[in-house]
Amino acid sequence: MNLSKINTILLALGVTIMAFSMILFPEESFKASIRGLDMWWEIVFPSLFPFFVISELLIGFGVVKFMGVLLEPLMRPLFRVPGVGGFAWAMGMATGFPAGAKLSTRLRQERQLTKVEAERLVSFTNSSSPLFIFAAVSVGFFKEPRLGILLAIAHYLGNFLVGLCMRFYGKKEPRKYMQKRSLWMIFQQALSALHRTRLKNKKPIGKLLGDAVISSINTLLMIGGFIILFSVINKLLYQLNITLLLANVIEYVLMIFDLPKQLGVPIVAGIFELTLGSQMTSQISAATLMQQVMITSFILGFSGFSVQAQVASIIAETDIKFKPFFMARILHGFLAAGITYVFWKPFAEKFHIVSGNTAIPVVLQEHDLWWENTLHLFVKVGPIVTIISLLAYIYFYIRKMDSTK
Repeated sequence: MNLSKINTILLALGVTIMAFSMILFPEESFKASIRGLDMWWEIVFPSLFPFFVISELLIGFGVVKFMGVLLEPLMRPLFRVPGVGGFAWAMGMATGFPAGAKLSTRLRQERQLTKVEAERLVSFTNSSSPLFIFAAVSVGFFKEPRLGILLAIAHYLGNFLVGLCMRFYGKKEPRKYMQKRSLWMIFQQALSALHRTRLKNKKPIGKLLGDAVISSINTLLMIGGFIILFSVINKLLYQLNITLLLANVIEYVLMIFDLPKQLGVPIVAGIFELTLGSQMTSQISAATLMQQVMITSFILGFSGFSVQAQVASIIAETDIKFKPFFMARILHGFLAAGITYVFWKPFAEKFHIVSGNTAIPVVLQEHDLWWENTLHLFVKVGPIVTIISLLAYIYFYIRKMDSTK
């Protein structure tokens, strides 16, 4: 029996087990679905939709090409990607998963990136958003906003180091040497590129806006489906005791790093879905705060199979390979955990945080509550933004269908 047949049997068996599990545990599956839907409806959709639409418009109007020429002297030597990668990198950090993959895929479709450059770019432009790190993880899970500073440093610095490592990926690709140019020449070339791109794209503004809305919501619907699916899968794995079985294997690895074995279950949960894994890690009283934050940094860096499945689905529209992205996520997880360990002592001394066996070391102060208020604002306003966006999608989609008749 060849490997292909074995993979087919394993996949069919896995899906069958999941189907029967949903029948055996209908209430747990339903609650997990609601949890995933709430996260998408209240937080993910309203936070990502505006950025996705604006990104599509910036690409259509040539602004990304303009920024690409300006950022070429920075991105090419550091990461061996064109300057347009700087836009994907910045938007990926600002908006969170999977904006970097979405923009990298679009740039590849526009032929602004080669296949290898796109694979490099996808590997380090996907990261958690500041809102998620500070509001959800630091305030929501750890009840300590200042931990967000350390988590953000470890996460974004780790992603930067991943980008530096990925510059060595695809060595056989011929190197591109840049001519020395003055700042004024670079600016002039950027303006010319902006104008040429706008002239090349002959779509009217209304058409560009409609296509941007339709493309963005299609992507967000796919993201929501993956969030709900992996929320259910994670719950079913726990109900079937598969999570505990995998946690027993991870315990041997934890012993090597002198970490409590109780962290095994949160790590397994985080491998599948980062939000649940981060939450469970913050509740392990047997671990010190430093150990909890290190594991959380690893989970955020690895991103979880849920996010990775979203990225895989997005880049499947092109010839971009998934393997480099997956390896980069493993590297990012260990780098982020290592950076957290290195910076923990000076950080704890600076903010007077005690690394004891407690998950809530410092009481929230009034001036720190704005992160929590921001999260509550998203929960309150998010559904309204989602409904309005979906109505806009229906409107533009109907117009598009009418124009094709």
